Amino acid sequence: MSVLAAIAVLAVLILVHELGHFVAARSQGIHVNRFSLGFGPILWKYQGSETEYAIRAFPLGGFVGFPDDDPDSDIPPNDPNLLRNRPILDRAIVISAGVIANLIFAYMLLVAQVGIVGVGQASQPGVLVQQLAPEVSSVATNAGLKPGDVILAANEKQFGTSLQEIETLRNIIKTNAGKSIELKIARGAEKLELNVIPDAKPSGGSIGIGLAPNGKVERLPVTNPTKALSIGASEFQRIVVMTFKGFGQLITNFGETAGQVAGPIKIVEIGANIAQNDTGSLFFFAALISINLAIINILPLPALDGGQLAFLLIEGLRGKPLPNRIQEGVMQTGLMLLLGLGIFLIVKETTQLTTQLEWVQKLFQ
Repeated sequence: MSVLAAIAVLAVLILVHELGHFVAARSQGIHVNRFSLGFGPILWKYQGSETEYAIRAFPLGGFVGFPDDDPDSDIPPNDPNLLRNRPILDRAIVISAGVIANLIFAYMLLVAQVGIVGVGQASQPGVLVQQLAPEVSSVATNAGLKPGDVILAANEKQFGTSLQEIETLRNIIKTNAGKSIELKIARGAEKLELNVIPDAKPSGGSIGIGLAPNGKVERLPVTNPTKALSIGASEFQRIVVMTFKGFGQLITNFGETAGQVAGPIKIVEIGANIAQNDTGSLFFFAALISINLAIINILPLPALDGGQLAFLLIEGLRGKPLPNRIQEGVMQTGLMLLLGLGIFLIVKETTQLTTQLEWVQKLFQ
């Protein structure tokens, strides 16, 4: 059931994205002849007055079809309500609406997480040093840190019970590579002060510690609607910034971060683990994936919404669109590259999953 829950979350996010395109087109009177959730064989379909609605076998995708691309359409080529005959602004609204829908939906999910499930916080202030790097010569080991220590402050920044304190401490460490950081530590009843100098790495400073909340994590729902909206907005901004930083690191440190790129199988696996162990975090998981889906789609790459917006920008600057053969060539090349990347990730993750299963089988033989 946990795997089905994760797949359902992805399907809903894709549905929201495609609904954004569909609603933006129909609200402007633009013809839409197909709305499909999923790819592959049709499991169910309904023919409306103009649009065919369908659910297909593989839910990790979807599309909105326009009669512009249908050679069997009986709509005249010069119909002003065909997408291609609309002004650039109208087309830009339709193309970008999927991304906007995902961002709005992500914000609503975060507000729901805050108001219904609650905001997670530790039962005690500070950040727990859960483990140290195995290297004997790690910065943390040399500085005298031990597993079980609680970091109460770093460079005079006091840490409370918020789960975001872990990220705050990580940022302090990352941004102070080669510089001394003064830590205030609680080791049982004893209070200590230690100094660490993070190693400089491509991703930022590092001292070789694993961090965790201090004490039991509790969730407290926020009943004040205004406060829930505010906290949701802050969390939304944090995730967007974090996502852009992640894409930036993928570009600047591709060799180190390429292995962290996840395909659909890995995403479903992560979602299944969350659904099984911490159902309350599914709202956050869905919001995180929705924001990532929006940002990926807005990138100016062929076959993505951003690529189509790039074509519109070029059309606006030239005063006329690029020739169809050029647009089709670029889009087909981009589509093949994206499909190739998707197949590679699926094969890689399936292989890893098979290896893990074989290891488990051997363990219980």
